[in-house]
Amino acid sequence: MRATDTTPSTSTTDTAIPATMTAALHRRFGDAATAVEVSEAPVPSPTAGQVLVKVEAAGIAIGDWLTMKGQPYIARPAYGFTSPKLPVLGNEIAGTVVAVGEDMPADAPVVGDRVLGFSQGAFAGYAVTKAEHLVRTPDSLSTVDAAALPVSGLTAYRAVVDEGATQPGDRVLVLGASGAVGTFAVQIAKAHGAHVTAVASARNTELVTRLGADRVVDYTTEDVEDLGETWDVVIDLAGNRSLRTLRRVMTERGRLVIVGGSGGRVTMGFGRTIRAMLLNSFVKQQLIMLVAGSGQEGLAAVRDLVAAGTVTPVIDRTFPLARIADAMEHIGSRHTQGKSVIVVGD
Repeated sequence: MRATDTTPSTSTTDTAIPATMTAALHRRFGDAATAVEVSEAPVPSPTAGQVLVKVEAAGIAIGDWLTMKGQPYIARPAYGFTSPKLPVLGNEIAGTVVAVGEDMPADAPVVGDRVLGFSQGAFAGYAVTKAEHLVRTPDSLSTVDAAALPVSGLTAYRAVVDEGATQPGDRVLVLGASGAVGTFAVQIAKAHGAHVTAVASARNTELVTRLGADRVVDYTTEDVEDLGETWDVVIDLAGNRSLRTLRRVMTERGRLVIVGGSGGRVTMGFGRTIRAMLLNSFVKQQLIMLVAGSGQEGLAAVRDLVAAGTVTPVIDRTFPLARIADAMEHIGSRHTQGKSVIVVGD
């Protein structure tokens, strides 16, 4: 029990938990050089149903960059209107449970367990989160690989399996196949018996082919719309094609899963997503907007695929926490190959 917390209901490790930690503090909206400061912050304490995790690595995603920038502006009610609501950036963690609160579920991680999952304030030495947002990390999985799974791995799984309902023999088109989510999506689709067409630049052809893509379309030299082909499932991770174009490359009862978007600072392509939702009731095709989630079942399924060697996280770069500004700028370039990870632990 640390000296600063005498709550008798909190179980801790034998190792003393410090009062402060190093964290990536979100001071203001803007570029990384001015918006983020690596400094000391209080170590949080778990409340009922929560655990405290000693963070060893944290995944970084485009959503973290957008949060830092305060974009799109339509999301400012969640981010904060004039200044950030949340003091520490980051959403996905891998580490070890060092303390638990009261009223823990029977199957919750216990002190000493290696875990991966979701927690606000992940870019820090310690983070608290609900037990239901975590799954145990198998011994075969490295901490860096574990940190790559929560956002990108789960998003890909939900797009391909839950919303895309991919079946053996389906023709699946993955737009944005070389990115953090795309590299998972290609592998998960192949694991479910699909024929996968990956859209990526020429420099990423070898990567996505190695991941299992049956065909690679170089978007710099050809457009899928001009191929005269259709796909049963279209996973749109790029966000830069019109709804009309996407529907043209789908089968009559094909399924389109829209993941995120691109565009201006105000809506970031949200208008296209709204049009898809409105049109969905009037067409045979299924036009689906993927809503962010942190489900334990899907996360465990991705973990198990990785533990079995069926899916391999593609690690683009790792950065120490002290270089969080560099990591943010790298993610913001939108030209990553796979997933980048912040190494927090020693």
